[in-house]
Amino acid sequence: MTNPEVPEPVVRTATGAVRGRVEDGLTVFRGIPFAEPPVGEARFAAPRPARPWEGVREASAFGPPPPQDTGLAGPPAALPEGDDWLTVNVWTPAPDPAARRPVMVWIYGGAYRLGHSGSPGYDARRIAEDGDLVVVTLNYRVGMEGFARIEGAPANRGLLDQMAALEWVRDNITAFGGDPGHVTVFGESAGAGSVASLLAMPRAAGLFHRAVAQSVPGTFFSDELARDIGTVLAAELGLRPTVADLAAVDPAQLVKAGQTLTPRMSQYLDRWGQAAPTSTPYSPVVDGDVLPVTPWQALASGASRDVDLVVGHNRDENRLFTAMAGKLGSIGEERAAKALRLYAPGGAEAYRAAYPGWSANDLYERVQTDWLFAMPSLHLAEAHLAGGGRSHVYELTWPAPGSGGALGACHALDVPLLFGTFGADLGLLLFEGAQPSAEALALSSRFRSSWTSFARTGDPGWPAYDTQRRLVQVLGTEPAVVPYPEEASRRLWEGYEFAALPLLVPGA
Repeated sequence: MTNPEVPEPVVRTATGAVRGRVEDGLTVFRGIPFAEPPVGEARFAAPRPARPWEGVREASAFGPPPPQDTGLAGPPAALPEGDDWLTVNVWTPAPDPAARRPVMVWIYGGAYRLGHSGSPGYDARRIAEDGDLVVVTLNYRVGMEGFARIEGAPANRGLLDQMAALEWVRDNITAFGGDPGHVTVFGESAGAGSVASLLAMPRAAGLFHRAVAQSVPGTFFSDELARDIGTVLAAELGLRPTVADLAAVDPAQLVKAGQTLTPRMSQYLDRWGQAAPTSTPYSPVVDGDVLPVTPWQALASGASRDVDLVVGHNRDENRLFTAMAGKLGSIGEERAAKALRLYAPGGAEAYRAAYPGWSANDLYERVQTDWLFAMPSLHLAEAHLAGGGRSHVYELTWPAPGSGGALGACHALDVPLLFGTFGADLGLLLFEGAQPSAEALALSSRFRSSWTSFARTGDPGWPAYDTQRRLVQVLGTEPAVVPYPEEASRRLWEGYEFAALPLLVPGA
């Protein structure tokens, strides 16, 4: 709530002055451009610095979201339309240059095909308030605009957008009360994959000093695979995957190409392998330039060894996706066997031996969760440790109350818990609009205190991970620090390896 008696604060950035609003004791700035709109001649290009403006720019409304597949729930009607997609938002206790508070920069998830910082679920006021720090959220290009491999355009444009936003933080955040030498990036799902990518990107070195990666997806594409998928995406429009062919196409048509291809990706199993059954034709591309190698390889080689890391996952990640597909609890033997053949290291029998007596449905959920989120996250921690870095690992086991508890500790449950936004976005599904219980509120507070403590001091409140004790913070009904995983799961864990997903049939 704004206070009409408090003057609206004006802050001068490198490109011009912006006027924010005082809301519930915080000062909030929304929709500040950090780069030029990537349209016209800038379409599919690396982000270009925002042009300076005269006078004072109002920063009271979120910028428009980038073109995207909005899925079941579109962006809120209040968001403006337009092509000024690349904007940042700032929550600060006070825009005092002398304050030098720690800064946290949020990177949203959404399978690299949707997401925007104006989502109500990413209202960062509780994090800024509880942690007494500055929080920045940002937009980046998704879908074909941000991640499709297009001839004549740099790869990983969405990652380059994120890097440009971090450069804006470096150059401007002091005026908002933040310390540019004390920056923590944090993100979930595709946002966590982005955090992992930034850790591996030489160009991003020095732009942040700590990192939190919540449910890191294991999907990183080889350049050959990304080019093949890009060819198929462009063919949906009868075009070639080139800037010359695509630059004049309405962004909404590119979104439709992805929407059309996504449900048919399994038809390309012989060419795209493990990438084919996923819900998205987009992922970071190991192109040898923007992203030279995968995050696991980079961190094991010592990249970002000076950046402390919190990384973890949710116990029942995949249940969200089976629920959204209307298949929760009903996966049969045939489908489970296919998933085990495709994803289980050592074959299906290794999982059946590790989890004797488990149903086909439970084995399916386990291997999908392991391959896509749990093992990539845990292996990232070990790679960072091997390269001389420090990692703190967690697992969320507290079950979402939605659907009678059947969703368990599913994917994205950590987002409303962290932000305290139980009645927004996926929080509506996971908490069903109910007043959160005292237990939920306590866990929510714990998330924020751990994350903000880590941003401030490097200590989230539990021991760093090592390969002898393997101590992990379990965030459940009764939080505890325990060795992880159990021995049977440990053998499966050691069987996983993460590399850029290949194109199986070159030239097909």
